[in-house]
Amino acid sequence: MKPATRLERAQTLTAAASARAAGRSERQAAAAIGCPRSTLRDGSRSALAPDDAPAALAAFVATEAGVHWLHRLVLAIHFVITLRAGGGVRLVTEVLELSGLSAFVGASYGSQQALNAALEQAVVDVAAEQRQALAAGMAPRPISVCEDETFHPAICLVALEPVSNVILLEQYAEDRTAATWTQALAAACAGLPVTLVQGTSDEATALRRHIEHDHQAHQSPDLFHLQHEVAKGTGLSLARAVRAADAEVATAEVQLQAEREAEQAYRQQRHGPGRPPAFAQRIQGALQRWAAAAVTRDQTQARQEEATTLIRALGEAYHPFELERGEAQPPERLGERLGTIWQRLEALAEAADLPARARAHLAKAKRLNTALRATIAFFFATVQQRVEALNLTPDLELAVLEQLIPAIYLERVATKCSGAEERQRLAALSAQRLAPLRAADHPIQALEATQRAEIEQVASDCADLFQRSSSAVEGRNGQLSLFHHGCHRLSARQLSALTAVHNFSIRRADQTTAAERFFGRAPPPLFEQLLERVPLPPRPRRRRARAPKVPYLSPMAA
Repeated sequence: MKPATRLERAQTLTAAASARAAGRSERQAAAAIGCPRSTLRDGSRSALAPDDAPAALAAFVATEAGVHWLHRLVLAIHFVITLRAGGGVRLVTEVLELSGLSAFVGASYGSQQALNAALEQAVVDVAAEQRQALAAGMAPRPISVCEDETFHPAICLVALEPVSNVILLEQYAEDRTAATWTQALAAACAGLPVTLVQGTSDEATALRRHIEHDHQAHQSPDLFHLQHEVAKGTGLSLARAVRAADAEVATAEVQLQAEREAEQAYRQQRHGPGRPPAFAQRIQGALQRWAAAAVTRDQTQARQEEATTLIRALGEAYHPFELERGEAQPPERLGERLGTIWQRLEALAEAADLPARARAHLAKAKRLNTALRATIAFFFATVQQRVEALNLTPDLELAVLEQLIPAIYLERVATKCSGAEERQRLAALSAQRLAPLRAADHPIQALEATQRAEIEQVASDCADLFQRSSSAVEGRNGQLSLFHHGCHRLSARQLSALTAVHNFSIRRADQTTAAERFFGRAPPPLFEQLLERVPLPPRPRRRRARAPKVPYLSPMAA
């Protein structure tokens, strides 16, 4: 006969307590619930509080509600420590020991490791079921992906959809060729009604071929890698020049101070006949050397600050809509702005006499100009096509293209600004461009609510189409590195569980999960489903008292 589970024991004791409260004897209560009297007595004795646990808590844990509470608590400890914080099972056992829960739960590594394995498998299973159910009701739509590899040291392919931040692909692979990427992404998107139209990544040949050739999609360059190349080309050399100039100024200051002190020392002593040293000329020469060094230092610092400003200017220029006025920025206008920035960078490199290796980094970054303009052209062509598909009147189509989409895009950019002043300016500019569309007399307000909702959805999708960075993947790779560092090895099950937690459990400030944003509807809470699948925590074993250790050199008993 299968032994009773912890929950069944609690239910038996609760039923027996109710029978005893109704005036029945222990024998009658056992007969009423169909339980042997010896089993009932054994369960009552096991419910007694351990020596190091409060009696009231032990009595509560022995009830059905107490078992559910203990189950949730232990599972939450496992979930947070191992799947959210990157800790191991030994940290879980330590928490159980320090909190006193080890009086009610087996806290050995073996028992908790088995529970953790069951938890990870349950997370993977629940996520697979939710993905299948949500995909069945998902509307077809085009998507972009951000891709990159990380190493543990095994190759791990990571791809996510940047708007929802849902991870589409996260798995280990033997290599990172274009064929491997295409096969892995196709398997990851199987069953999803999505069409890949754009990929954003670094300039790795395999990634470019995987997107452009295998998927016939647009490859968007990563702005971060472009700026990083410029920083590598200017940062180290200009920093060395600043340090050298600071040292030269410090040396000149020491020499100037020494000449002044020499003059003071000379005048404080008595001297015989003869011409005194030319202190004025010496001090003047030292002062001129200090002034020249100070000018050189100011110039090097100015170049360093200008390089930082130009790197930031690359990011400020690379937008489909100008952030100054919110107007559309065609590829030709972007090319002019980028050309001005590159001219200033080249002039700076010439003035600073940057080495050939540094200039090679600048040249490598400059080669992406064509790709940047191509991405802007792809954006406007795709937006035009999607807006035309709405079959609006010419005036409404123009309003969507020149007011609604720019306003939504500016709002997106404002939420990502770190400075409060710029964030408020962009938000105000967005509201200003949106205000005429909200007026009661605007033609768009005469449309049905459902049609306005469709227009707004298409405009939002168009604003989200422009993806200029794969920083979300870089951040995910950093998180995986922390998990790998703590565990020293991530199994396929652990990696799948971490992916599932990212997609179905972690919430943004608006309390939405990545899966909800991607599929368009909220799945059931992941943790609540885990409570139904993961087994109850094991009971603690009775600890036997350890025999005292006898000193090796103790005298033998007579």
